[in-house]
Amino acid sequence: MPDTLTARTPTLEIAYEASGPSSGVPIILLHGFPDDAHAYDTVAPPLAAEGRRVLVPYLRGYGPTRFLDPATPRMAQQAAIGQDLLDFMDALGVQSAALAGYDWGGRAACIAAIVAPARVRALVTIGGYNVQNTLAPSKPASALEERRYWYQWYFNMERGRAGLEQNRHDICRFLWRDWSPTWKFTDAEYDRTAPAFENPDFVPVVIHSYRHRHLNAPSDPRFDAVERQLATRPPITVPTMVLHGGDDAVSMRRSPDELAQFPAGTERRVIPGVGHFMPREAPGAVVDALRTVLR
Repeated sequence: MPDTLTARTPTLEIAYEASGPSSGVPIILLHGFPDDAHAYDTVAPPLAAEGRRVLVPYLRGYGPTRFLDPATPRMAQQAAIGQDLLDFMDALGVQSAALAGYDWGGRAACIAAIVAPARVRALVTIGGYNVQNTLAPSKPASALEERRYWYQWYFNMERGRAGLEQNRHDICRFLWRDWSPTWKFTDAEYDRTAPAFENPDFVPVVIHSYRHRHLNAPSDPRFDAVERQLATRPPITVPTMVLHGGDDAVSMRRSPDELAQFPAGTERRVIPGVGHFMPREAPGAVVDALRTVLR
């Protein structure tokens, strides 16, 4: 079983699970919304058994991770999540690491690879190039795609904030089913992660994330320069593997020119029968991708 530890950064006390020898090549695995570090319960063991140091943090607003200062605004824009990852590495003295993540975690990994490429040995991004332009409104999409993002429009209303506060487990469990329609998770699997959503910062962090990306919440001025950089869709230059779930019902866009954002020769794998929560549904695909990019 992994050890659950904490690392203090300038903003957070980040809880994380660690396994494998401390001398091993660091691999950081990053969960998304709505999930927690348990997403990688079957990804971390084989990597640790091969001698890697596997670190799985709880993102801001999830599980035991806490803000240090009660007065700190509970913001969760993409640049903040990316900076949390770099701060986490600093706190543990990790100069460089392989990164893998999906959803919020995949975005954090992509951002770290963009703003600090020397610190990223390799990248496995589940869902592709998922960096946002938070400076300009997104264009209207097809009716089907707009429907997929109902939860974002909901969270951008006060009704959505109140709904997440009151019905967080109903909403999160529904998103698990909706985004991974072929995954038959058990009550026990969901119940193991559900306490992570009881973090006192979960609701404000989630609401800020989804409002900020649609220009309906303020930005942290510390990250204005990074957000301007990310809005230009800068390329990722580190060794990368792109994974997509063939049945992912929320992140279905796979642009033909997506690989232009990554180094020449980057491989993209579409995993059939897998939805949004790939580390849980197909852990072997994530493990194999990491092994490949680290070779």
